[in-house]
Amino acid sequence: MNDAPTPDLPTELPPPEGGAPAVPVASEGPASEASLFDQVVSGEFDALDEVAEVVPHKRILTPMAETPKLHKILAQAGMGSRLEMEQLILEGRISVNNEPAHVGQRIQFGDQIKVNGRPIRFRIDPPPPRVIAYHKPVGEVVTHDDPQNRPTVFRRLPKLHQGKWQSVGRLDLNTEGLLLFTSSGELANKLMHPRFGLVREYAVRVLGSLSKEEKQTLLDGVRLDDGMAQFGSIEAGGGEGSNCWYRVTISEGRNREVRRMLEAVGHAVSRLIRIRYGAMVLPRGLKRGAWMELDESDIDALVRAAGSAGEGNDGVARERSADGERPAQAPRAPGNRRGGPPAPRGGQRRAPDRSAPRAAAKPAGGSAQPDPLKTSVGYIGADSLSRQRKQEAQRQRSGPGGQRRNGRGR
Repeated sequence: MNDAPTPDLPTELPPPEGGAPAVPVASEGPASEASLFDQVVSGEFDALDEVAEVVPHKRILTPMAETPKLHKILAQAGMGSRLEMEQLILEGRISVNNEPAHVGQRIQFGDQIKVNGRPIRFRIDPPPPRVIAYHKPVGEVVTHDDPQNRPTVFRRLPKLHQGKWQSVGRLDLNTEGLLLFTSSGELANKLMHPRFGLVREYAVRVLGSLSKEEKQTLLDGVRLDDGMAQFGSIEAGGGEGSNCWYRVTISEGRNREVRRMLEAVGHAVSRLIRIRYGAMVLPRGLKRGAWMELDESDIDALVRAAGSAGEGNDGVARERSADGERPAQAPRAPGNRRGGPPAPRGGQRRAPDRSAPRAAAKPAGGSAQPDPLKTSVGYIGADSLSRQRKQEAQRQRSGPGGQRRNGRGR
């Protein structure tokens, strides 16, 4: 977690010992993404970012659990006792990743161990995925190496001792808002793959108001250079003068898709902010250019939400009934094993209709992604920053040794 204030909330913790100023924390009620959109429209979203920091915070990741030592791994693999393995290490008969091993060396997931030149099979669990939420400002690109030497989002991220950060989707140069990063390629794929249909939600400001016909066109689908595209929902949010705010959702992430769709109906986009990705909302109080690491509970909720969105998205109901049988399927139409209309005679197949919009895949009997507020998951991230601030302030009050008894740390 890094520096990100929540000065608009009056609740404060008592100052820690030593007279350090108190850290403001959020009230107990979690803020939904609906209130975040209201803050964007009212201007409070920008006002919070301009408030000076109350207490500077270190930009570091939480420490990872120590990995097992080499001699312990070899002993568990049945190569001998730990003392015998230490002796083999001292004799130079063991290598790790083709380099001589040393006593006390720790082994990470993916390391290769050889004894007398022969690879050893061993099992070590991969590290748990790490996820950070980043408030991308306008003017940064989502790439490791930009040929134009523009600022990139990765320059602000903390260093990983193992692996690298993978961005969950992208935001273009002039778009700001929530951008997720993870150390797990599997989780990144699960959050990005169109098969799971995770909803992206944006606050968008356009020149001029949308008519009913234009809204319906955007919901039905508009033709772009790379195919049809459509919004899942459009909600008006007001605005001043000719600048009108809307809250829109979309279930895919093609390049500049939201901007191109609105331009297709004659409205230029003057500002675009991503406020939600799947069940994760932009944490309240997270300043532009700042990041925070999700704790274990938030990551578990994010994984569960992504899993619930992907269940059955391949068009086949994966759920089973209580007795273990598959649910009954609709009867197939005659003449076609796939359940469609009868195929024309003469062996020719009917060409697919490519004029229809590319909607996200939907599970049988439901939308592509269940509304997080109507499930046991709920929205993630709205109160994460304030919760972590509160925990950090409590640790400062208790001191480096934690809670003390009779003047001694536990």
